[in-house]
Amino acid sequence: MTDLSPSEPMFWMGGRLAYDLQEITENPAALDAPGFWAVTATFEGAWTCARFGKVIDAELPIAAETWKTLGDSWRTSMSESEYIEYVSKIRDQISRGWVYQVNACRELSTHFDGVSLLPLMKQILEHNPAPFASYLRLPEIEIASASPELFLKKEGNILTSAPIKGTKPPEQDDVEFGAKDTAENVMIVDLIRNDLGRICETGSVHVPRLLETQVHPGLSHLVSYVEGALRKGTTWEQISTALLPPGSVSGAPKSSAVETITDLEGQARGPYCGPLGWIEDGNALLSLAIRIFWTKREGTLHFGTGAGITWGSDPDSEWEETELKARRLIAIANGEIA
Repeated sequence: MTDLSPSEPMFWMGGRLAYDLQEITENPAALDAPGFWAVTATFEGAWTCARFGKVIDAELPIAAETWKTLGDSWRTSMSESEYIEYVSKIRDQISRGWVYQVNACRELSTHFDGVSLLPLMKQILEHNPAPFASYLRLPEIEIASASPELFLKKEGNILTSAPIKGTKPPEQDDVEFGAKDTAENVMIVDLIRNDLGRICETGSVHVPRLLETQVHPGLSHLVSYVEGALRKGTTWEQISTALLPPGSVSGAPKSSAVETITDLEGQARGPYCGPLGWIEDGNALLSLAIRIFWTKREGTLHFGTGAGITWGSDPDSEWEETELKARRLIAIANGEIA
């Protein structure tokens, strides 16, 4: 069944299509109940949990219309000079010992009067395939995601997270990741180990794969994997409390990094940098909602981009990294890649 109305609530990820919306709740405690839940949570920790009655194996539904390409009219929440100043302020905080690493983000936005992001999602799957690509449409929000990052996989009591830290353009594929990227990745792995340790059996948290290079459309990433065995009786609300906001898009120490982000970014990130995926009868696959387009029916299309800042960061290079991460997907939305 792929002839759903473009206005009908639905969720698609990895060849699984959920429809027939039953309920929506903002309470993550509901996720302990049976059934298939499509979930999105903001970076700030506000959940939207949608239970669907029917789940089938299917391709992304066919859009009723083609994607109406956007003009090059994107606004940024921070100009280049403002973002460079943001990075410099983080480095100053690092020099004073307040924080060690902060993920610094900005938001791009443009006018959007389209009916649906479904045709854009089709373009993303064709021109920017991603391991955790997904599409969510609910009455109050719509998300088209090209996420490359695993926030949390749960199979039985085994939890897996795969933080990305380290990015380079394709022309550097034959160049090893540098000391800054490697140190940043290891730092965030340690943070994720600590987060999982709050809810996993003592001694079960380990790192089966460290500093693995993964190639994606238009860039390469440095990825590590952290696993642990969840303690019996742990609820989804407890998992949420332990893991949010996600470590790879906040920083270390997490509390100091989040305070810095709140003070300096000037606006909430919303669904960008939160978990996005599904939970079903105790198992789960949650991506990290980076490389996403989203709209809240307010006539605006949003896209977030960011970079991890350490003492070794060069502010100009970090700005360029945010440009690199946005470049291909914005080009797809603008109709420059077709």
